[in-house]
Amino acid sequence: MSFREEHLHALPHLTAATAPVAAMALFRHQARHCAPYAAYLAALGRDLAAVETVEQIPFLPIEFFKTHDVRTVPGPAADWQPAETFLSSGTTLQQRSQHHVREPALYRQHAQRIFEHYYGALTGWTVLALLPSYLEQGGSSLVAMVEHFAQASGQSQPAFFLHDHAALLSALVEAKQQSGRKVLLIGVSYALLDFVEAHAGRPELLDLTVLETGGMKGRRREMIREELHAALQRGFGPAGIHSEYGMTELLGQAYSFGDGRFWAPPQLQIMLRDPSDPFSVSATRASGALNVIDLANIDSCAFVETKDLARLHPDGSFEVLGRLDNSDIRGCNQLV
Repeated sequence: MSFREEHLHALPHLTAATAPVAAMALFRHQARHCAPYAAYLAALGRDLAAVETVEQIPFLPIEFFKTHDVRTVPGPAADWQPAETFLSSGTTLQQRSQHHVREPALYRQHAQRIFEHYYGALTGWTVLALLPSYLEQGGSSLVAMVEHFAQASGQSQPAFFLHDHAALLSALVEAKQQSGRKVLLIGVSYALLDFVEAHAGRPELLDLTVLETGGMKGRRREMIREELHAALQRGFGPAGIHSEYGMTELLGQAYSFGDGRFWAPPQLQIMLRDPSDPFSVSATRASGALNVIDLANIDSCAFVETKDLARLHPDGSFEVLGRLDNSDIRGCNQLV
């Protein structure tokens, strides 16, 4: 069995105790076989043999996904071409990140496992979505995930409604009438606000689980999370607004259940660094810039240095506080 096969076999069963061991093994693998990452490490002059803990691993700046072909290829005989490429959101003037995916089914299965870990079986949900900008730009990992969730749920309603609020209202009514199923409405922030403001007071908007994925896309002014969620609750009711933290460069997701704190599965390890020193990384730092180890990124690079600022809590949850100065505004996280 190859290293890749062994890693993927172990991936669903990782725990908080075993994930760091898997991360170290994956680091040594990708330090040799992910060409952009290997070149970055060489430019740093880092002695790989001296890297003994996950805190000592250099993380690849997220910009590399815009400028390089970030793939892990163990050798010429193992070379592969992407079966799917996810693209980040952005304007026509921005260069979009590309995440090349070797086996698309692995991404969808992994996303489903994470969701069901926190929310239960998808067969107990009807999944509806307001993600107009993602649908219009194409190449969205979020759209691929939601499409898969809807298929796995076995629901009769379509998942996507673009700008058709009337059709969404009808789908909500129909979904609520189905016994034993809960309703999940996933939306980009500005589209959810548009929907709430246009249909405030409608009973169809109540008793849902609303999951916002962040992002105003230049359509509205940016809001702090508390302001955004308060505005959404005026239409959707007093229940907490859920959130998802994910991005094109990651295959895993973290979820918040209404209090602004995100929880990540063992396969998605959260670490913080000093914003002024990218190599000062700690799993216990209280606040700083966010690094992510995504152990599902076996075919790209698992060690991603993001441009988000975060606060880490003793219980392992984290809050996203905003963006580093002059970094691109991104759509799958909540901005401050």
